[in-house]
Amino acid sequence: MPENSSDMEPMHAPDRMSATPTQDAPRRNSQSFTNKVRQKGLSGFIYELFSVTRSTFEFVSIIAVLGVISWLVVPYPTLARWFGFMLAGYSTIANDSIQTLGTFIASNAKRKWWYLWLFIGFILIATISYSWVVHGGDVSYQRLVEKGFEEAPQTFSFLQIFAPTILLILTKLRIPVSTSFLLLSVFTTESGAIYQVIQKSLYGYSIAFVIALFFWYPFSKATGKYFKTRPWKGWVGIQWCTSGLLWSAWLMQDASNIAIFLPRALCLAEFLLFTGLLFGGLGVLFYLKGDKMQQLVNQKVGITDIRAATLVSFVYMLILVYFKNVNHIPISTTWVFIGLLGGREIAISLARELTARPKAFSKSLQLIGRDLLYALAGLLISISLAVLANPVMQKTIQTWLRCVWSG
Repeated sequence: MPENSSDMEPMHAPDRMSATPTQDAPRRNSQSFTNKVRQKGLSGFIYELFSVTRSTFEFVSIIAVLGVISWLVVPYPTLARWFGFMLAGYSTIANDSIQTLGTFIASNAKRKWWYLWLFIGFILIATISYSWVVHGGDVSYQRLVEKGFEEAPQTFSFLQIFAPTILLILTKLRIPVSTSFLLLSVFTTESGAIYQVIQKSLYGYSIAFVIALFFWYPFSKATGKYFKTRPWKGWVGIQWCTSGLLWSAWLMQDASNIAIFLPRALCLAEFLLFTGLLFGGLGVLFYLKGDKMQQLVNQKVGITDIRAATLVSFVYMLILVYFKNVNHIPISTTWVFIGLLGGREIAISLARELTARPKAFSKSLQLIGRDLLYALAGLLISISLAVLANPVMQKTIQTWLRCVWSG
């Protein structure tokens, strides 16, 4: 018998050595790899959590600073006017026009951002300059000569100045609120003017939806296989031209949302300041690659394909040009764009093979429902803000409530 346990060691040595180094190595490597994956996942989660927290804190801080400045400039109409304009310029471009430039940014994501900025910026300067020269200092293509918008504000309330900041908050939340509803309603001198804007915007949504449905269904049927091939190089030039025309058409409609703070006829110095600030804000937007609203565009089927993006831009441009020539009443281009993409999604889902059609159609309905829900939420917020900020809207609501109460 062995005298101690150490004498037993040789008997157990063969059991411990039965696994050769070559057999044990994969086990150790597997454990090491698993630990790294867990560590990487944990680190990634912590990083994302910190990143979101940090970005949210920074955004809230910026909103707080803008709120304080908005409150401070209220007693000084000139400062309030131009500060409000600067906020409206960036917030409108970030929330609204990105739905116009979204397809352009999505399909040119690999190109240098400042190439896109200079191209679109030049069109901005040319389009605004034309209106300023032809219409005697007016940069809104006579959208602000309509009854209810023809008077430039002489004094400002805090909520009127802070309205573009609220638009920035909605952009951060990816809510496609109509800038026409939110910004014009807080300054209108007649409530009927906003009713006309809403009515025209609803027509715009319906017409865009129907046009997209009847255009993209047969088009998808006929060219479905073509869009699976590599695009012809000439599509780049076609897309840039179409996007430029669309951007110009959008400016003719929505420059009024930005210019609502300013005199209806700008002198040369005011015009240069107006154009220069918009040009700079546009550069920031391209540097950020569209900011939060871009994610809504990227979710649409095939929208990053340059051919699909060009078709969306072309059809959208034609619809905006049509509504520009109908009358001078402003329209929510956001609602027109949502209607266009909604009709396109339905058409593409119906054009799929029979087996894949139900699932695609259901997904399209979900996207349309979500977009409409966000748009309606934005409209409700806009009307609520208008009631709080605009005495005209307050009187209208009071009159309506009296009528309802009296039966």
